[in-house]
Amino acid sequence: MSEHVAKVIEVVGTSDESIEKAIETAVERTAESVRNLRWFQMTELRGHIADGKVERYQVMLKIGFALDEK
Repeated sequence: MSEHVAKVIEVVGTSDESIEKAIETAVERTAESVRNLRWFQMTELRGHIADGKVERYQVMLKIGFALDEK
């Protein structure tokens, strides 16, 4: 049986469109500089209101990635 070790980082994604797009933006941008992404967990959800309407969504994610094997 193989033993694995992972690391968890926190990132924040934003979108003018939707919560889903904010998540996708955060994951895709993180994938540009971190290898072996495996999972995410949304830990916070916030938004910005302007003129009585939702202007922007903001999500905080924990993203887990596998460390390189020896």
